[in-house]
Amino acid sequence: MPPDNNDHDHDRDGRRATPLVLHLVHRLEAGGADNGLLHLIKHMPPERYRHAIVCMKDPGTLPEALRRPGVEVISLHKREGKDWGHYLRLFHVLRRLRPDLIHTRNLAGIEGQLLAAAAGIRLRVHGEHAGTAPEPRARARRYRLLRRLLRPFVGQFIAVSRELERWLVDSIGARPARVSHIGDGVDSLRFHPRLGPAAAVGPPGFLCEGAFVVGAVGGLVETRDCATLVRAFLLLLAEEESPRARLRLLIVGDGPCRAACVELLELAGVAQLAWLPGARDDVAQLMRAMDLFVQPALVEGGRDSILEAMASGLPVVATAVGGNAELVQPGRTGTLVPPRAPQLLADAIADYYRNPGLTQRHGGRARRLVLAEHSLLAMAGAYLAVYDALTARPGAGRRP
Repeated sequence: MPPDNNDHDHDRDGRRATPLVLHLVHRLEAGGADNGLLHLIKHMPPERYRHAIVCMKDPGTLPEALRRPGVEVISLHKREGKDWGHYLRLFHVLRRLRPDLIHTRNLAGIEGQLLAAAAGIRLRVHGEHAGTAPEPRARARRYRLLRRLLRPFVGQFIAVSRELERWLVDSIGARPARVSHIGDGVDSLRFHPRLGPAAAVGPPGFLCEGAFVVGAVGGLVETRDCATLVRAFLLLLAEEESPRARLRLLIVGDGPCRAACVELLELAGVAQLAWLPGARDDVAQLMRAMDLFVQPALVEGGRDSILEAMASGLPVVATAVGGNAELVQPGRTGTLVPPRAPQLLADAIADYYRNPGLTQRHGGRARRLVLAEHSLLAMAGAYLAVYDALTARPGAGRRP
């Protein structure tokens, strides 16, 4: 872990220490922008930058990539609702670590950027990985106004999709020169197609011979809308008797909406056909047990999970929101459907389980697309260029 003192500008020989980047996130969870953060730390040259991660909420079980010296993970233990004390805790962490650069993400970045400015951190990067929820509109307007307040404090914005890049310029008023589009990368060695029969996962009786597993990965929160996926699954089961014998649902992740999804399945009497194991650290293995990946989100988000599914050789059915259309090519690697449309989602899923050849063709193309356009080294290099450009500016990194 980095030394716990206020003077890490230089090492013991008096030379300038490797710059420290502090990443502020809401929490570490399976799926979403956090996977990209872990890939970034793993693939960025350690001699160029050190890293610390501050989580608003408790991170839970740390991924293997963070169980190593040199990466400090700190939780602010933010409580639900209004917890004004976490602002003070964050400020103290910033003053203790005194990072050379802070990199914030999404809504958690607003307070982080303001406090970083107050703490004297001059180099600030903010990344947008998810759009604001379409409902209620008042909330969306408030989030947009908050991001406008953030604009003067940020040295560089990063958008993971062209759609978010346009949103930052048109809605937030960010200068185009201060917005960088950096696409996601995926670990195509860890996430790969199954090499034989599907692994036996889930409780006894969950899988059966010839099972067709519909899967999803990510935090079970309102904007991920896994309830629509459950409703589509129920519609599919009701259409005809044959799918009931082999159709299965696997939703990996935890969150406040998990209980409602389980209740829907139990009320329909089909809970034994679904498995919701909560947050897991074996997502790659679980994806190899899936036949189709579904992303039913209401807003931009979960792009890393989509790419991991594609790397695993799975076709993807996703909602046509945010930058999903930049990843999923309808008719080639998957299907796009409107959000909150369980019948259309059920129809899209049915196209795949009724046509194994289509599943194989789209899954194969998805894997090849990932290999060609979404390498981890390219993503890490793009972030490295942003950090280098900021730290090279006159006066960058000088302490007040």
